Amino acid sequence: MLAGSAFLWLLSVGSAAMAATQAGKTTSTAATAHRLHRPAGGQAVHGRPARSQSTATPHSAPETLKVSVSRIRSHGAVQAVTRQQMDHFVEGTSPNQVLAMTTPGVSFASDDAFGLDTVANTLYIRGFSRNQVGASLDGIPMGEQGFGNINGLTVDEAVIQENLSGMTVSQGAGAVDTPSAQNLGGALTYTTSDPLSKAGGRVGQTFGSYNAFRTFGRVDSGVLNSTGTKFYASYARTDQDLWKGFGYQLEQQANFKLVQPVGDRGKITAIFDYSNFEQYNYMGLTKGLWETQGRNTTFLKPNYALAKEYAYYAQNGGVPANLQGILTNDEIGDYAYDGTQTQRNYLSAVTADFQLFPNVTSKTVAYAHVSSGDYSGTNPYLVSPTSGVDMAMETGHMSTQRIGFTQSFDIKVHDNDIQTGIWYENVDYSYPMRLYEDGVDQAHNSVGDFRASQASTWYSDAFNTNTFQFYLQDTYHIIPGMTINAGFRSLLQTTHGGTKMDDTAGLADWNTYYSHPANGSMTAANAFLPHFNWDYHFKQNHEIYFDIAENMRAYDYSTQQSSGTVWGGLGSASNPAQSVFNANKKTLRPERTWNYVVGYRYNSKMLTASVDFYHTDYYNRLATITSGPTTNQYSEVGNVGRESMNGADVLAAVRPVKGLEITNSFSWNDATYEGSIDGTSLKGKHQVFYPKFMYKANLSYTWRRAMFNFNATYTGGRPLTYLNDQYIPAYWTSNLNGSYNFGKVGFARNIKATFGITNLFNKNYIGGVYGAASLKGDDNPILYVAAPREFFGSVSAQF
Repeated sequence: MLAGSAFLWLLSVGSAAMAATQAGKTTSTAATAHRLHRPAGGQAVHGRPARSQSTATPHSAPETLKVSVSRIRSHGAVQAVTRQQMDHFVEGTSPNQVLAMTTPGVSFASDDAFGLDTVANTLYIRGFSRNQVGASLDGIPMGEQGFGNINGLTVDEAVIQENLSGMTVSQGAGAVDTPSAQNLGGALTYTTSDPLSKAGGRVGQTFGSYNAFRTFGRVDSGVLNSTGTKFYASYARTDQDLWKGFGYQLEQQANFKLVQPVGDRGKITAIFDYSNFEQYNYMGLTKGLWETQGRNTTFLKPNYALAKEYAYYAQNGGVPANLQGILTNDEIGDYAYDGTQTQRNYLSAVTADFQLFPNVTSKTVAYAHVSSGDYSGTNPYLVSPTSGVDMAMETGHMSTQRIGFTQSFDIKVHDNDIQTGIWYENVDYSYPMRLYEDGVDQAHNSVGDFRASQASTWYSDAFNTNTFQFYLQDTYHIIPGMTINAGFRSLLQTTHGGTKMDDTAGLADWNTYYSHPANGSMTAANAFLPHFNWDYHFKQNHEIYFDIAENMRAYDYSTQQSSGTVWGGLGSASNPAQSVFNANKKTLRPERTWNYVVGYRYNSKMLTASVDFYHTDYYNRLATITSGPTTNQYSEVGNVGRESMNGADVLAAVRPVKGLEITNSFSWNDATYEGSIDGTSLKGKHQVFYPKFMYKANLSYTWRRAMFNFNATYTGGRPLTYLNDQYIPAYWTSNLNGSYNFGKVGFARNIKATFGITNLFNKNYIGGVYGAASLKGDDNPILYVAAPREFFGSVSAQF
């Protein structure tokens, strides 16, 4: 009713404004994964059993594949990354990795040089993880961007990196118009380039360490007819061997975008994006495994005999003779033979941008997304009944269907810019977990051959989620250069589902253990989530601003063996998951935050400088820990009460001579819990997985047709447990990149050669973290070692 009233009011305002214009007044127009395998529960995420882890060019022609990014710029609490900045890094590098290397307060880590492994990728923005910030691509909601594509997909799967024109990150309170049910603080906005008006294209070829081979091609149709129809089609293939262990990572993507102008009133845009990511995984480690066994510790494939030996000890106790006194039986159980993942995505959308009245514009985005995946891992706690081998392969066959739309209006009324809109989305998610026998002499194929006749279904989960959001905001131009924005959003999300079938008892000959079946519904709702922003540009180069907002995050869901959700990993055989879920439903409330940001920015030809101070108050802070003895672990979701976060980001970029820019930034974040969980006080303990200090330095120099870029990042120690008795060590990492543009040669132009080195000084450090933290100790294999030094070279050309 609120949305309908606002819509009618907007139309009436638009009609009145139109009448005023016709009367002569002037108006302006606004342009899972197979997380192994601990019996009786353990640390599982997105359906993986609890123990083992799977899983700007100088002298260019007037029109190139680079597009104008004048609208992609920093303002207020929003930081921008341009296409030119992305071009300073190795082609195909994850946009989120580029964002972290260029933006204070952003932390990104992974286990591969490109940053494409969705299991290990760890993104934080001022203490908020990637599933706590809003994200959209050309207005299309991207969900939590987590592993397994539960309710969205990552930017790396949605779009080929070269097709991005820029991205912005709101490091403050986010924005009320962001279509997200996960946003607690901050929002990511990715923008793709439009097709070129002149026919042409681009090809690029990259070679690198560990047999890296990446091909990119794009063709632009140019304007095809008098109505202005134009499109592009592009394809990218990235293939690289793992830098340790057996296997490869293969990503294939295709992007299509069509733009159809509709006279001078607007345009219709259609996109279709496809991706297929097939990857052998790196194994998650405990800190102890990393320290004692080294950075190259990973899955045991292709040593099948050793994998069977380790599985025997995992099930029967003890450790191999050569590892006595070095590893525990738990750590032997962390090893597995194999872990893989395959993710397929089909994303389509139609966007209509129209000027309805001289002062009213409308934007409609209708989208559909289909995702499927196979997440396989050897489980050394199961038994293959026919062969008698002390392990078996389990594969989760994920399927997600999303459909939704957004509708927004922008109305200019005198000095007011009024915006309102709605978002609706339905997500249908299913996850059957099936078991496949390993043979006496070889394991089952983990990247294919998933015939139903070979499988036994252990359990099957399904969820259906409906999300509705309404927002209304007004930006008032007080005086030239000064604006104040006030608005709110209303959010409602209801999720029904959980375990639909569980055959643990019927598969006793597989040595199945308690799988945490639970089913039920959860609703998160808040009718008034306000947002205030004040921004003042003065004396040409100066800007000050503040940002305040309240946000709410809806409940996560995943499979019954997962941790980190209100449905997953709950209870034990003696305390059933359904009972725990029913009890939690009476006491748990959605997480909320109040975010406060105040900042200053100076921008001139010679210097860009900024400083931000921020404070966040968490309410109903939900934490997931693993509890119980090793032989009977289970996940526990608890309200730890309040969390308080204070921080500051400082940045200075100097340009002493033409073409040279030197940037330094420093970030400080002090996030501490104020409550307790499971009867243990967490007061004063720092937030897990996020560093207290970060420092970044970037030197970029462009001289005529040559470009040179050096980047260095220091990441402070990160708490590994809620009680802070274990820390992930601090580390430095650096990248070096250079390129030269040879200009036009024959029919080709902008022929460019690029050379890059990642992890320049070959540091051995923990990069990504995936999984829930322990209360204390070092028992969860959730750490991923970053890739060693790698070399890349590429050649590209336009035509």
